[in-house]
Amino acid sequence: MNNSVTSSLRLLGAGLRALLVLTVLCGVLYPLAVTGIAQAAFNGNANGSEIKDKDGQVVGSALIGQSYNLPKQNPDDPEEAARPDLMWFQPRLSKGLGSNSINTQYSLLLSGASNKAADNQDLLTWVTQAKDAVVADNSTASHRISPKDVPADAVTSSGSGLDPHISPEYAALQIHRVAERNGLGVQQVEKLVADRTTGRTLGFMGEPRVNVLELNIALKALTKG
Repeated sequence: MNNSVTSSLRLLGAGLRALLVLTVLCGVLYPLAVTGIAQAAFNGNANGSEIKDKDGQVVGSALIGQSYNLPKQNPDDPEEAARPDLMWFQPRLSKGLGSNSINTQYSLLLSGASNKAADNQDLLTWVTQAKDAVVADNSTASHRISPKDVPADAVTSSGSGLDPHISPEYAALQIHRVAERNGLGVQQVEKLVADRTTGRTLGFMGEPRVNVLELNIALKALTKG
């Protein structure tokens, strides 16, 4: 009996020592090491890829798209459609999982695709209406937009619904409207877009793209001189 108790206590002690050592290694030292390496070598990525304006204020993340809409005329009306603020470059549409209907006390950020087939009538109607809106919004007195020039990313959302980028073609389509609304020259705005167009990763992965938040920060700085 004494031998059994002694053996059990020995096993218990060994287990507790192993628990303590593994807790220190895996629960303290390893997380500290990983956090330290991330902060030292990948500081921006580790902190959410934050984007700051010229005053050093965090205005968003390079990984998450933002909307640029006018204030609601009736803030208490949940059915009122958002109206784009046409002073700014507009991002891709956000049509994913929809709004939060489970807990209405919080405005949750929902990510996901609509998963509608290419022949889905709702999708076809949505794309047609979106194209009409893009043509109407971006046509100016001196520059008319042709429906055939509207790129796909102007009328569809991304798989996540939160894409922070648009194609250079969609950015270019908005140049005349942005220039007119902000009292800028077209060439000034063209240069803004060109300077903030990112090519394919490593020269062959992905597509050329423009980060809308970074572009609008540069636009704001230009308009405020």
